Amino acid sequence: MKLLIIFIYLLTLSFGHATDKPNIKNLVVNKNPKTYEQVIFKDKNQKNINLADYKGNLILLNFWATWCAPCKEEMPSLDNLQANSNLNNIMIFPINIGQEELIKSQIFFDELSIKNLEIYFDPTVSLAKKFKLRGVPTSILFNKEGQEFARIIGSIDFNNKDFINWLKFYN
Repeated sequence: MKLLIIFIYLLTLSFGHATDKPNIKNLVVNKNPKTYEQVIFKDKNQKNINLADYKGNLILLNFWATWCAPCKEEMPSLDNLQANSNLNNIMIFPINIGQEELIKSQIFFDELSIKNLEIYFDPTVSLAKKFKLRGVPTSILFNKEGQEFARIIGSIDFNNKDFINWLKFYN
């Protein structure tokens, strides 16, 4: 019986630490997850992508532009996050809101050797308005139910081990 109590205590102790927010100053965790209707953006072929089609996955929408220096700085680590084998259920959608052509975005990705991410667009900037973005980069995290549970306002290093371990709880 003592062994069972110790086991339960250790299990709850490790569970509590898994949900602790990492020490990233610009990570905002919502007390109550937010639901949005019609989160739709375009892929590089101008095909509509509906976020609702990806429920059951951990989703990260990263809003960026080619002229944004912090976006350029964080994009390689975002590429690494997509390739991280410890997060096999994460889907990352880097959405260019700079109203730029595909060729300019592709050059941006090529110069940074981005290999694990595709390019997406918000040509009318409707999502930027819907999510009330204050600037780029901004990343919005959605849980498996399709609700926003956190956002990152500004750039971060997506290779941060504390951040990755925190994400594993939602994956």
